[in-house]
Amino acid sequence: MSQAPIARIEPGDDPYRWLEERDAPDVLAHLEAENAWLETVLADQKALRETLFQEIKGRIRETDLSLPVPWGPWLYYQRTTAGDEYPRHYRCPRPTDGSLTLDDTGEELLLDPNELAAGGFLSIGAFSISPDHARLAYSLDTSGDEIYQLFVKELATGEITALPFEHCDGSMTWANDSATLFFGELDDTHRPHRLYRTRLGEPGAALVFEEGDGRFFLHCYRASSERQLILLLNSKTTSEAWVLDADTPEGTWACVAEREEEHEYYIDHGKLDGQWAWLIRSNQSGINFALYQSTEAVPARDRWQTLIPHDETRMLEGVSLNAGGFVLSLREGGLPIIQVHPQGAAPYPLQLPDAAYSLYVQDSLEFDSPVVRLRYEALNRPAQVRQLELATGAQQVLKETPVEGPFDADTFVSQRLWATAADGTRIPISLVAHRDTLGKPAPLYLYGYGAYGESLDPWFSHARLSLLERGFVFAIAHVRGGGELGEAWYRAGKLEHKTNSFGDFIACAEHLIAEGYTTSAQLAISGGSAGGLLIGAVLNLRPELFAAAIAEVPFVDVLNTMQNPDLPLTVTEYDEWGDPNEPEVFARIKGYAPYENVSAQAYPAMLVVAGYNDSRVQYWEAAKWVARLRATKTDNNPLLLKTDLGAGHGGMSGRYQALRDVALEYAFLLKVLGLPQ
Repeated sequence: MSQAPIARIEPGDDPYRWLEERDAPDVLAHLEAENAWLETVLADQKALRETLFQEIKGRIRETDLSLPVPWGPWLYYQRTTAGDEYPRHYRCPRPTDGSLTLDDTGEELLLDPNELAAGGFLSIGAFSISPDHARLAYSLDTSGDEIYQLFVKELATGEITALPFEHCDGSMTWANDSATLFFGELDDTHRPHRLYRTRLGEPGAALVFEEGDGRFFLHCYRASSERQLILLLNSKTTSEAWVLDADTPEGTWACVAEREEEHEYYIDHGKLDGQWAWLIRSNQSGINFALYQSTEAVPARDRWQTLIPHDETRMLEGVSLNAGGFVLSLREGGLPIIQVHPQGAAPYPLQLPDAAYSLYVQDSLEFDSPVVRLRYEALNRPAQVRQLELATGAQQVLKETPVEGPFDADTFVSQRLWATAADGTRIPISLVAHRDTLGKPAPLYLYGYGAYGESLDPWFSHARLSLLERGFVFAIAHVRGGGELGEAWYRAGKLEHKTNSFGDFIACAEHLIAEGYTTSAQLAISGGSAGGLLIGAVLNLRPELFAAAIAEVPFVDVLNTMQNPDLPLTVTEYDEWGDPNEPEVFARIKGYAPYENVSAQAYPAMLVVAGYNDSRVQYWEAAKWVARLRATKTDNNPLLLKTDLGAGHGGMSGRYQALRDVALEYAFLLKVLGLPQ
């Protein structure tokens, strides 16, 4: 192609609304033209993209074995093989000596996603072994639209049955009889709204529960004790739980505490001091949550007893439990903290070596296990799976994600910085760079999200090493709207406070420039989904501050999307962004929506990525935004749109496909920043 595609302008309030006509020939032609234009502009980078892909792939152990998970008489694990896009799922008999040694002679292949994908898109939803270990329930999405087909495999014979249910959310939960399954159904807006029960070998399914409020999602799961089933109904701000004895799947579900606006609570079942009990994490006494206990069969709210009181200085994010005790996942000062409460002994915190890190309970294992597994990583430290003995606090590194080829974590420096927003709020920044890079302005990749209370804890990336070794600095802006500093941090970046997220990100960029880490001419920014909204908003506000931007599946057409309740997830999002049917909310969203606020000014080089089958952020948000930018902006910087026509919200599903996408983005940055390639 000799020039960029120009989308036609139609009369009306939204001149590019025609791009919302999914599967229309002119829409597909436009998206394909945009893809072709991207390849034209980046044609001189094909060799570089291949170099980066091989470089990144070369750091990953292509043939590897996951850490086996002991359960009952088996060890369950995955194997990855060089050349395959997906890991295969296996099990083998569990050694009697308590070790994790695999018995290759007794190995059973449970599922081969490579065979199921047949070169196309594949996402596994449920992967659930029945309590008697005789069956595997699994669900598959083969297009990226997050609608799943359900299957059950008889592990003794290999016989596979496709369950005859449609519009499933992918969840599959076993009752203790190993014959009854509970699964969720999606409504027209892609919301899990009904729970069904089916018994294998019997026709049809019985409707168990239907949630009529469009803000609430429905989710069923097994308690840690494996003795109870839990049905959770939750919106962004409110929750309600129902419970059922897992031995009586056809029994009557009981409500724990009826929903009350702004009351969130989450329950689990286990043992306290040798007695069966419920643990309830609730915000009824404060926004940072407290922990309650109840020994009642159904833990009615008026019987909850305080176990861990509310603390204004730290957030109680989660609780993991087994027979050996319970583990609190806390957040204080912007960092995750683990506190262990062993049965019959004093609680203790875990000590960790890095200034900024990610830490969480990866697996509490079997209920009777005396140990749990933790996952720990930092920007410069590959992920470790650590075994923690609850009674003593002893830790053992069971597995560290390997980095093939030369790598020394101490070659890279991880830092925690603090920027200051316009209102005086201090904003944390996590940063990593090669030791030789620090001390002078360098190309810098700044990432942000800032929504839904999600915490962007620092993570290690094999691919990122390709940037760091080329002299890049990588940083994360932990802006308000995320959860890094607790619930108050989240609330300060949502609804009427959403613009704080944008101001915080700009403050982080300015701080990194002022402190000599980078310059505007070397600064690239990136975010995806709601983080794409963040990127779109700051580009409208301060385009001169940045040299390049990458927006992945960006939620940039906020105003139009939030006015369409028929779209997936719209109504559930009112608690995050507001309901634009209210005039003041309409004006507020219109004031920052990236698509609405594109103006005649110079923008940095931009790469925008969308998934055609994305059910969360529709492909047309990116397409319309790019169309308006191309018609309005005053510069000649590259503006590229890549639509994955066979993918959804998470991009392409295979591991090699994903690495090629990363290689394309990195090559784009090297090109537009004028760096050696």
